[in-house]
Order: sequence, then C-alpha cells, then structure tokens
Amino acid sequence: MSVTFAQGFSAAGVEAGISSVQGKKDLALVVNNGPLDAAAGVFTSNRFCAAPVQWSRGIVADGKLKAVILNSGGANACTGEPGFAQSKKTAETVADLVGCDSHDVAVCSTGLIGELLPLDNVLNGARNAYAALASTADAGADAAHAIMTTDTKPKTVELTGSTGWKIGGMVKGSGMIAPQLATMLCVITTDAVVSAGQMQAALAVATDRSFNRIDVDGCMSTNDTVLLLASGASGLEPDMDEFNTLVQKACASLARQIVGDGEGASHDIRITVTGATTEDAALACGRAVAASNLLKCAISGNDPNWGRIVSSLGTVPAEVAPYDSTAVTVDVNGVRICENGGAGRDRSEVDMTPREVHIDIDLHAGDAEATVWTDDLTNDYVHINADYES
Repeated sequence: MSVTFAQGFSAAGVEAGISSVQGKKDLALVVNNGPLDAAAGVFTSNRFCAAPVQWSRGIVADGKLKAVILNSGGANACTGEPGFAQSKKTAETVADLVGCDSHDVAVCSTGLIGELLPLDNVLNGARNAYAALASTADAGADAAHAIMTTDTKPKTVELTGSTGWKIGGMVKGSGMIAPQLATMLCVITTDAVVSAGQMQAALAVATDRSFNRIDVDGCMSTNDTVLLLASGASGLEPDMDEFNTLVQKACASLARQIVGDGEGASHDIRITVTGATTEDAALACGRAVAASNLLKCAISGNDPNWGRIVSSLGTVPAEVAPYDSTAVTVDVNGVRICENGGAGRDRSEVDMTPREVHIDIDLHAGDAEATVWTDDLTNDYVHINADYES
C-alpha cells in the first residue's frame, strides 16, 4: 500500500505528460488528512541543489506539511529563478486544491537536469491527481510508480508497531546514488502521534544508517529528498525507542531496494568492515571500497579481485582509520582470499553466481564495524546513462 498503508493519508499517481516515456505515470500527490500535520525532512547537500529542494527545505523547517507533490520526467535543477518560480507555483496550485497554505506543500522533482518543467502539464496533472486521491492500496501503488525514472520496479515498505500504529513509504532511485546524505525521492508516512522534533531526530539517524550507506555509482543527486509525515490518525503515541527503530527499518528496507534495482546491476555487493577503532573508521573504509569502479567492474565479470579491495582500503588516511595493513583479512562469499595483507586462498574458489556478493574485511584494530551496500557496473549501466532522457 506504500504511503497509504498508514491511516490518514491519501495518494494518487497520474500521467501528466511530463516524462518523455509515452503513457507513463509521472506525477504523484500525497495528502496528509490529519489530524496532525507534523513533518521532518532530509535533503541533498549538493551545492547545485534543485529548485524543489530549495523550496521544500525552506517550508519543512517549521515541522509542518499538508501535502507533497512529486514528478518524474524533469529535475528542475540548475534552472535559476524561473525554476524556483515553477516550484512555488506548483505548491500554490496544490494548496488551493487541498485547502492549505502553500508553505505546507513540499515539491519534489526527478529527471533530466538543466531544463524547466512543462508547467501547464504539471499543474493540470496536480488537478487530475487531486481528483484521483484515494486511501487505497492501488492509489499508493500508483504514486510509487509515478515517481520512477530508470527504476525497473516500485519500492515500498509497510511496518506496524506493537500497539497497532503504522509506517508506510515509497522511494525512487536506481542511479545517481552516492552515500553523501539521503536518497533520491522518498516519502514515509506514519499514523502515530509524534511531534516534528521527534520525527526529525528519528529521520536523521535513520537516513545516516541507511540511505547514507549505499552507493550505486558514486554520484550525488541535486534532488535528493526524504520526507517523513505524521497524521496522528491512529490516536496512538508510540514508545519512542520502537518508533525510532521502525523508522530505521523502513529506511533500511527502502535503501536496500534501491541497491537491488541499481541501473543495469547484476550483483548487489554488501561490504562489512569489522575490527575498526571506531564506527566512523569502519564506515570510511567501507565507503572507500564501495566507491571503486575497478572493483565494481571486476564483480560484474565475476572476478573477486581482492587487490582492488585492499588498494581502495589503502586510500583511507591513517588518522581516519588506523590499522596495520599486514594484519588485514578479506573474505569474499566466505572464502578468505586475502590473509594478513597478502594472498590467501585462490580466488577461483569463490562462488560468484549468487546475486549477492559479501565482502568481509577485518582490520584487526578494534571492535567497531559498519556495513555499506553497492552494485557492480555493467554494460547496461553505460547504455542506460548514454541514452538517458528521463
């Protein structure tokens, strides 16, 4: 049911004529029907952040949102004042339809950078989406489909707390994904009775441990947005530890689905670094390995080339992650192919046929650990991005 799984939310996904793909649903609307209108957000740190990010970052600062409108087919990034005016006009149109202030409407866009949106299509699409709003599973699915670009499938999550309150969510993301803040476009809804402050704290930790630990291609988006909305429609105040845990689980599930749908990927790669002095040190090492295009290409060719793993590991400064390179071990799919910084068992012993590849690195320097996920890079990735039109 996606964003409509939690009580108090309605959604729609419609064809607005924004995308270059004929017949594709390309505009989604999510409305919080209350009684609460609490919200939290996390956004890209890219200095070329898109107009909708500039708009939404500003208006979610007060912890309130009534609606979110999202489009695929155009990023509205690097479009200057005209682009910001488009986001503002879109929010105003939705506000008139929903009956709220425009500063309670977030705007999200994804697609090709550097071009203005066909605004008339966007505004007509908003009107059609409003007319189609429903709280059904189909409506949630339509919204999840409408935000897809190069995604091959919608990505959703549904979780229920111990006392019956719910969390639902949707995300789009397949390429242009790097662990440098959040994700592509994500809306998470809950019917729990929680404050904006509680939500912002939960979301900050959840995104750091999920969306900030995946890497498809090392490219940070201009449009990354994660929004968490609370309707309070269940009337239930959750245990905050449980709430924080379920928000983390929701984000982790959506992030993992992004990796599983990486553009053209044939392997999902889990990199776990143990034996680090701190979690930050383990994370830095994991990210360094995940960022290696050489390794990703090797994995695509079913080659567990441990030399590409340790060479990337070696780029992490000693002051960030102290360890003795002659003590490091590397296992790939359970086979120790690097022992004490040198050759271990023959890499031909590694079974590379599973979709998931597990790389386990032990620094033997401490007790901390961290895990990141990435994909391999294939010929299909090249073709998808050479022909990208959103």
